[in-house]
Amino acid sequence: MQKEDPCYFLLFLSMLFFISCTHTMTSQSSTPGLSDKVQNVSSPLCIIYKTRSDYSQNVPVALNEKKSALTSYPDVKDLYFKGKLAYPTQLANGFLLDNRGIGTNVAFLDYTYEEYQKLQHTPSADQLMKKILDNDPITEMYQCGSRSQFQDIEHDLNKMIQSGNLNSCKKIK
Repeated sequence: MQKEDPCYFLLFLSMLFFISCTHTMTSQSSTPGLSDKVQNVSSPLCIIYKTRSDYSQNVPVALNEKKSALTSYPDVKDLYFKGKLAYPTQLANGFLLDNRGIGTNVAFLDYTYEEYQKLQHTPSADQLMKKILDNDPITEMYQCGSRSQFQDIEHDLNKMIQSGNLNSCKKIK
């Protein structure tokens, strides 16, 4: 019988240990003021916000810091949340619950969700820049943890808002 090298045995055990460990994917938040918090990417952030005007029917896009160019915009087929158009959820006192993944550099397009999803193809970034209604629409924005921490997100958020108790949320604008 041939004697095995102990280095190979340790290497085998190390590989077995590495494979058996589970890894939770995390991501640093790119939202200003949240860089010190790590969020689990398997559960979307819970963002609530207010806007200067009613843009709840309009498609949101993301602008750079100077608000001079788009950094992100949806494909015409990418406007859905849980199988329905991703309109924000109306909450108490004029707050909206984000269902698209907006941030502090959001802008709203002249396109409604209905109009945008019917387009034959996604417009270019240059075309979309010309369709921006408001490049600074947010008056207040809070990050209230992750969606998974709420049993009934709409009810729980309305309760927090109506009680004036947004201390558990991080104000990001």
